[in-house]
Amino acid sequence: MPSIRSLKRRLSGLYYGWRMIALTALIRTLGGGLHSFGFTVFFLPIKNELGLSSAATALAFSLARAEGAIEGPLAGFLIDRFGPKPVILTAALMCGIGYVLFSTVGSYTSFITIYVGVISLTFTPGFVHAPAVLAVNWFRRYRARALTCLSAAMPLGGTVITFLLVVAVHLWGWRTASILVGCVFLFVTAPLSLKIRRSPESMGLQLDTGTASSPGPGDDGSKDHGTDGESDYPVGRAMRTPVYWLFVLWMTTRSAAYTIVLAHFIPLMVWKGLTPLAAGMLLSWFNFMNIVAHFILGWIADQTNKIRLVAGCMVLSLVATLVLMWSDTVWGLLLFAVLFTVLDASIPVIWAAVGDYFGRRRFGTIRGNMSFFYMWGSVLGPTLAGIIADRFESYAYVLWLLLGLVAASGVTTTLLIRPWTRGVERREVVT
Repeated sequence: MPSIRSLKRRLSGLYYGWRMIALTALIRTLGGGLHSFGFTVFFLPIKNELGLSSAATALAFSLARAEGAIEGPLAGFLIDRFGPKPVILTAALMCGIGYVLFSTVGSYTSFITIYVGVISLTFTPGFVHAPAVLAVNWFRRYRARALTCLSAAMPLGGTVITFLLVVAVHLWGWRTASILVGCVFLFVTAPLSLKIRRSPESMGLQLDTGTASSPGPGDDGSKDHGTDGESDYPVGRAMRTPVYWLFVLWMTTRSAAYTIVLAHFIPLMVWKGLTPLAAGMLLSWFNFMNIVAHFILGWIADQTNKIRLVAGCMVLSLVATLVLMWSDTVWGLLLFAVLFTVLDASIPVIWAAVGDYFGRRRFGTIRGNMSFFYMWGSVLGPTLAGIIADRFESYAYVLWLLLGLVAASGVTTTLLIRPWTRGVERREVVT
């Protein structure tokens, strides 16, 4: 059939980096749906069965983020040194074993030990940092779009996979669902990770082109990327720039705000008057709109000033938070779910901006060092929200905390516009 032959020809001529993005996006879809968004599905069943408070349950989520912050610098160094593949493979295996063990927990101690010490130990390096480094290694011209595709994979998993997890917990209970999650990580995600290649240079290709470069050592992903004319900051020099710390401050406040919603989404919507199943359906809608927002922002970001685009996103996030505070109607909650998605969809744009400013050679290490600081926002945010919800038996004051965090992110974004723009223009002149 001519149409099939034509499709095959187009795919054979497609830049290999897009194949890597598609493969890694599939891996992140499974990881995001089963783990990142999956926590909120397990929240109420575990809380009720073990007799925990909201703060104690959310503490596991926060400790996992703290773990990701502490190991961030080392993870970034290892990814730069050995490439994304071994880190992603290790994370898939650890998550698989961890979720099988998770089905056996019978106390708060075992819950914390398995969730933090096994499941979450390598998740952030493998499913968050390593894919981002891979995208930056393979792309320059379409860096924001590549990062957007990977970032959109998480809410795609939340739309499809997490809702299936909601149904599985509803039908068979959270313990059986946990075993199923472990099997997917072990027998689907881990084998997929073996096909990852580190960079275009490792395959004798050029950055963002797909044409042959100097002969590479093969396609085992062992060779580091070469020089592409893009200047690169040493890590120490990057950390001495004000732009670096403005990025960190934005990510800290943004992470705190987003993870409050992520960890408490279903309990918060139940407080608003929805049933747990309806809240799960709204979570799927939230994630679906997140995907749409990701691709819209990714397409725009490669053609405009990235930081100004993020500033616009912060305005929409602020409006969304106000809607959530003052509306109890289904339509109001749906509107919140549409507008608030830009808070998450803007993160790949910011990471593309970091890559534009500091370069790709040490991107993994720079990103890992940043995570040591900004991940504490996602540590403190959900736990503090749980403490407030327990203290007042209401999420009303939690929403005021959310509003303050989103506003702080917006202010930080405006402070980034001028120095980032001047820095990128200066780098373009030099290169």
